[in-house]
Amino acid sequence: MYHITDTKKYIRCPRLFVLETQAEKQEYRPYVRLDEEITALAAEKLHVSGEIFTGARGDESQKAVNALETADWLIKARFEYGGLRIKVPFLHRTEEGWEIYFLFAGLYPHANDMHFYTSTAWVLKGCGIEPVKWHVIHLNADYVRGQQLDTEELFIISDSFYNSSNNPTKPVKETIEEAMRDMTGTIAAMDQCLENEMPAPVRTQNCTGRQKCRHYSECFPNEKQEDDNSILTLIGARYRYEMKKNGMTRLGQAELKLLEGTRQQYAQVMADRNADGLFVDRAALRAWLDSVTFPVTFLDFEWERFAVPPYKGMKPYDVLPFEYSIDILYEDGKRDHKVYLSVGDDRREMAEQLIRDIPKEGSVVAYNAEGAEKIRIRELADLYEDLHDDLMAMNERMEDLQLPFESGTVYDVRMRGQWSLKILMSMMDDPGYHDLDIQQGMDAVFEWRHLDLSEDIENREQIIENLKAYCGMDSYAMTVVFEWLRRIDSSPIE
Repeated sequence: MYHITDTKKYIRCPRLFVLETQAEKQEYRPYVRLDEEITALAAEKLHVSGEIFTGARGDESQKAVNALETADWLIKARFEYGGLRIKVPFLHRTEEGWEIYFLFAGLYPHANDMHFYTSTAWVLKGCGIEPVKWHVIHLNADYVRGQQLDTEELFIISDSFYNSSNNPTKPVKETIEEAMRDMTGTIAAMDQCLENEMPAPVRTQNCTGRQKCRHYSECFPNEKQEDDNSILTLIGARYRYEMKKNGMTRLGQAELKLLEGTRQQYAQVMADRNADGLFVDRAALRAWLDSVTFPVTFLDFEWERFAVPPYKGMKPYDVLPFEYSIDILYEDGKRDHKVYLSVGDDRREMAEQLIRDIPKEGSVVAYNAEGAEKIRIRELADLYEDLHDDLMAMNERMEDLQLPFESGTVYDVRMRGQWSLKILMSMMDDPGYHDLDIQQGMDAVFEWRHLDLSEDIENREQIIENLKAYCGMDSYAMTVVFEWLRRIDSSPIE
């Protein structure tokens, strides 16, 4: 018996399907925090009442089928047909027939996950259930929480999917029925796939799409052995594998007519052609360094994202900053370091402390400032009117340390087509992140969740120490990278 997640994996990649079937189950660590039982909250919005059947993990399909005879509402009911098992969020009996409510724990349900919807519809039809009305209940992007959570305003019930502009357009029922396909052939192919030898790895866009497949290194182990200047590190190059196949193994050998012509690609090719493996657009680097003035404050935030807003003034999928670290570099070489860590909703205290900690003059530097730190500061400024001007003054002084790298101003072949702080620090004569107990940003979030969800944990002080060390390393790493840029520049900051 398969689940929809299994069929998705098979359609994406048969080898992935087999590997995941054989692999040990990993702990589920969601990127977005969902403390509340969202099904229970949605049930409040739907005014679920009368005779209610609630399914549970491991239920036989017949239990849900039997419940159809008497129940007014079926919640999380499990149905099976043709070797596929599904879980239906809500089925409601009406005078016209059954209505189905798909639960989407996001803001705008688009018609880009039709496999989930159509597979559910196919199984229901096989069980003799053809809903007369189809809805999607989802979180309301415009809802702002008050002191108490208002489930009437938290959710929206939509009969349409949303388009790319997040406007409701395609009717749910018609869209699903039009896209529905017989899954019998897919289920049979999955059975056969498990009986045959392991499928050979085939590289597709799915391997390294939005998130690199966790089996990528296992499927393509030789890529780890590629040289730093391998043609395979060429950023955004559609034909990099074709070039390698044709004997162009190094960046410097790239055939120009096969490149997309970005500044990053130019920087990579030129870096490999230079004897030291480094390319620098010195005029552009000098211009960026000239924009940075002392004292320089390097700022890094850590934050948690909540699907359902837990505190007043928050919207669905808003973030809660829980830590910041700053390293201050003065013109005379003096340094200062400060860390702020909170548990729970300490946003105002954090904002006030940030205003006290950051000098009133000089640049504020962050890595990916436009996509992170500037947004966090603007959110705090919008929340506290009396602190607005002081906080926004920080944004006006902010420079993005990522800019010299993402613009192709600086490229070192040791970057291997990447420019995260960890990658850059690995090039420096500094232990960097190696000795830290927390190695990744999401690991920091998961550790903080332990603090936030329970006051009574054995290693509380150790977690606090680890969090401060990790966030502190991010701001410190920026100082190391900044000093490296100054060294490779032809002249110092004035």
